[in-house]
Amino acid sequence: MNFSNFNFDQRILKAIEDCGYVTPTPVQSRSFKPILAGNDVLGLAQTGTGKTAAFVLPMLQKLMTGPGKKVRALIIAPTRELAEQTHTNIVNFARGTGLKSVVVYGGVSKGGQAASIRKGVEIIVACPGRLLDLLGDRAVNLSNIEMLVLDEADHMFDQGFLPDIRRILKQVPVKRQTLIFSATMPVEIRHLADDVLHNPETIQIDYEKPVDTISHVLYPVAHKNKTDLLKKILNKDKIVTSLIFTRTKHKAKSLAMKLDKAGFRATSLQGNLTQQKRQQALDGFKSGRFNVLVATDIAARGIDVSNISHVINFDVPDTTEAYTHRTGRTGRATSKGEAFTFVTGEDGRFVKLVERILGKKLTREVEPGFEGENINIPAKPRGERPARFQKRKIRR
Repeated sequence: MNFSNFNFDQRILKAIEDCGYVTPTPVQSRSFKPILAGNDVLGLAQTGTGKTAAFVLPMLQKLMTGPGKKVRALIIAPTRELAEQTHTNIVNFARGTGLKSVVVYGGVSKGGQAASIRKGVEIIVACPGRLLDLLGDRAVNLSNIEMLVLDEADHMFDQGFLPDIRRILKQVPVKRQTLIFSATMPVEIRHLADDVLHNPETIQIDYEKPVDTISHVLYPVAHKNKTDLLKKILNKDKIVTSLIFTRTKHKAKSLAMKLDKAGFRATSLQGNLTQQKRQQALDGFKSGRFNVLVATDIAARGIDVSNISHVINFDVPDTTEAYTHRTGRTGRATSKGEAFTFVTGEDGRFVKLVERILGKKLTREVEPGFEGENINIPAKPRGERPARFQKRKIRR
């Protein structure tokens, strides 16, 4: 099966070819038909499986008929990086169609975003907070929305955005097509889907498991030796580009500075940076100026770089879902990737949970001189869930 099987306009097919797409991924091939038919869709698939194109391509096809220069489609994303990534995909796929998109998020001037909307666009890609600001300023009119997309809905729950989403829903027409795409399905997102979707088509592509193009390796190591182990691993020839995850913003910044001083082409991406600095870090990583990016989980869903050879969990994430999102930055589409995780003696339960979702025991690698403590897997009473894996509260 190829993209021409779905009767896309020739201009869209040309853009797809120019972008290097050959055959649809499973989530794409199963999404195109119901979206083009006007059905609501609940799409569940892992990070890195092509969810963005799954809704962008049929959206462009549908918007090619009807009035122009009116906001007819709204895509809501949880992070600036993901919003920018989606907007960039729209621009690339919409070449030659005359359709225009604008991206809106905080950290930059509202005036420029409002001016772009006034010029006439068909698609807005927005983070919830800035969109509500523009609605409050009456700088945007959502009364003509025909298609609404909630992208990475589970991450919006993690970020505490669901109250904002419900406020935005009051501003769009009741009669519309709604698409929800998510990598996981917490109960809160299920409730939202039940509220806003009408007889949806559910598309589910092994969404709880990391993609199978990734190999997973554990490196037992003591806390104090993590940085030196990382330097040794990064010096290996097979490490082409690496995305390194830390748990805190401060650690991301300090680790990137240590790597830079050690001669690596490293930079950081974390929440304390201005939007300009964040964009510079991403652009530098994409262009190859930097081949090491140290990031917090803010980057787990907003980086679309096809040639990341390795993801390294310098710190283990808080949840297995976060592990899936992090490691999904490598092994994109049909490419191969490797995920390395540094584990200390207290990370045993996390290892056990990851091995459960993968359905196999993870490979252990020990670098000479960096032998860590034994990974303990403490027993727990029946029905008890470890505190660090309990459901996180919504941040208001």
